[in-house]
Amino acid sequence: MQNVINNCDQKMKKCIASLSSDYANLRTGRASAALFDKIKVDYYGAETPLSQVASISVPEARLVVIQPWDKTVLSAIEKAIQKSELGLNPNNDGKLIRVNFPPLTQDRRKELAKQAKASAEGAKVAVRNVRRDAMEDLKKLQKASEISEDQQKDGESKIQKLTDAAIAEIGKVAEAKEKEIMEI
Repeated sequence: MQNVINNCDQKMKKCIASLSSDYANLRTGRASAALFDKIKVDYYGAETPLSQVASISVPEARLVVIQPWDKTVLSAIEKAIQKSELGLNPNNDGKLIRVNFPPLTQDRRKELAKQAKASAEGAKVAVRNVRRDAMEDLKKLQKASEISEDQQKDGESKIQKLTDAAIAEIGKVAEAKEKEIMEI
């Protein structure tokens, strides 16, 4: 029974981590190096993560500077950023690339906040699915006479507490992201 509860707890934590990862890639009005984590650059014929071909720094709140270790890859980095879904326009000066983050419009902020809520709702659904699976596992253990009915009820109670805690954590993460998006 403890194995089912531990497994459930780990899966719920993964749901929260996945949401945080999604939020790191959601553009707000601030510059963030994490936005470039999923960008791949054509580096001598191989799709290579941007972070492996250049250093990415955030010197100001609305500016990201990308300095490649190999100057020949500058144009490939520029193309990769333009092709990405970030909607950013990189400036290449021959040595490094500057990416300015223009302030978001109010409509765009509302759209991003709605997207953040949808991601949070998806994470909550994933947590509830983990709970359902764990409850079914407990029922199977009880039917196979590996645990008693009282142990099953106790396990279900613990799983429900884990679920409530995970959903509360998702709510906090979502609220913080929405606040960050709506900041001017």
